[in-house]
Amino acid sequence: MKKIQNYINGELVAPKSGQYLDNYNPAEGKVYSLIPDSDKEDVEVAVKAARAAFEGWSTMPAQKRSDILNKIADLIDKNHDRLAEAESIDNGKPLKLAQRVDIPRASSNMRFYATAILHFASESHNMDGEAVNYTTRTPMGVAGCISPWNLPLYLFTWKIAPALAAGNTVVAKPSEITPMTAYLFSELCIEAGLPKGVLNIVHGLGAKAGQSIIEHPDVPVISFTGGTATGKNIAATAAPMFKKLSLELGGKNPNIIFEDCDFDQALNTSIHSSFANQGQICLCGSRIFVQESIYEKFLNAFVEKVKALTVGDPLEDGTKVGAVVSEPHMQKIMSYIKLAQEEGGKVVAGGNRKKLEGRCADGYFLEPTIITGLNHQCRTNQEEIFGPVVTIMPFKEEQEVLDYANSTAYGLSATIWTENLKRAHRVAHQLKSGIIWVNCWLVRDLRTPFGGMKQSGVGREGGWEALRFFTEAKNICIKL
Repeated sequence: MKKIQNYINGELVAPKSGQYLDNYNPAEGKVYSLIPDSDKEDVEVAVKAARAAFEGWSTMPAQKRSDILNKIADLIDKNHDRLAEAESIDNGKPLKLAQRVDIPRASSNMRFYATAILHFASESHNMDGEAVNYTTRTPMGVAGCISPWNLPLYLFTWKIAPALAAGNTVVAKPSEITPMTAYLFSELCIEAGLPKGVLNIVHGLGAKAGQSIIEHPDVPVISFTGGTATGKNIAATAAPMFKKLSLELGGKNPNIIFEDCDFDQALNTSIHSSFANQGQICLCGSRIFVQESIYEKFLNAFVEKVKALTVGDPLEDGTKVGAVVSEPHMQKIMSYIKLAQEEGGKVVAGGNRKKLEGRCADGYFLEPTIITGLNHQCRTNQEEIFGPVVTIMPFKEEQEVLDYANSTAYGLSATIWTENLKRAHRVAHQLKSGIIWVNCWLVRDLRTPFGGMKQSGVGREGGWEALRFFTEAKNICIKL
């Protein structure tokens, strides 16, 4: 059985304790590899290596750093199929999804920041001949980057690429649930000639390895993507240490469909935005609000299309919905379906575990589930489920749906479907969400800031925001 290793100081190494954790293939419900059960001692070695590498990496010409990061991107492209298959096996998502989205976007992350650092510009301010002020930006040191299990390589590179490009060294912890692509990425870094200690990948549990990174006094900046409860714990540790924090947390995102929408486009995209990656994307539109005049038409068409989705082996071409990531997560999702029924909801599609034959007989598969008949304030509509479960509610007026949409503690993303340009601007302005798509979903421009409001996070990632986050601003005033 394959043993994943840590990547510390340019080498693949075993955990200091010699202890490993089981890594499950969710489509089979079986252990297929082992990952390091790293602890404080492993993190200490990784931070020491990152500190030693910082001076050389931070003072390296930007063009040379760019060349190395672009070489890593080239190797991601070269190993596209291998990485996609590893992600599908590790995560349970359809192979086609990993091939089409996750791996190409991981490569794009590396390339964007590799080139962005070549185009930094700083403003200067002339004080009427008395003095000139200008601002420089310098890397902060060792960055701690902790990424989630739902988009393993995509979000892993989303964090480390700007940190490295800006001149920081990194100690990163991928999710212990989906570690394989980060491990393969470490092999690519070695092949690309990334200097020793610039990137260190420590595998293991959040409570041990992750906490050790967060509380380490020589790690001044932390970027985390994951659950809101974990984000609160990280903030409680890091804030008294005055660490710089970026927290991209949970979502309970509204998908608002007005009667003047392009019906077919709204319908087809809503299938994708509800159940892509088994609903295990923080940006999925899990609360669908449909204007009353088209509610029945939309509901009937939506149910029909959802029932036709193929739940199956992630490695098969025809599969649209794969396995959820783990058995405990499957049980959590099932508990929310039961809760919805207790709250008066009606399951109009799905609601059950899906039993397959062959190699996937023991896999963690769930039917895509649609629930109606709930009010907007019930727990099912307020708490993040993070699975293939959506609720659908009718609404009459614009203000009514705004009240519904803004009623949760979350504010990550929202989607609006309307052909009325004035309404699109008006509603988008009033939604309390950090990311708003109009007549589309998950369209990504790396130049724009990314992040949520309320309990969906603190700070912004993406574009120049990410490079600014991983640097410190220094104002220099020269008297003339």
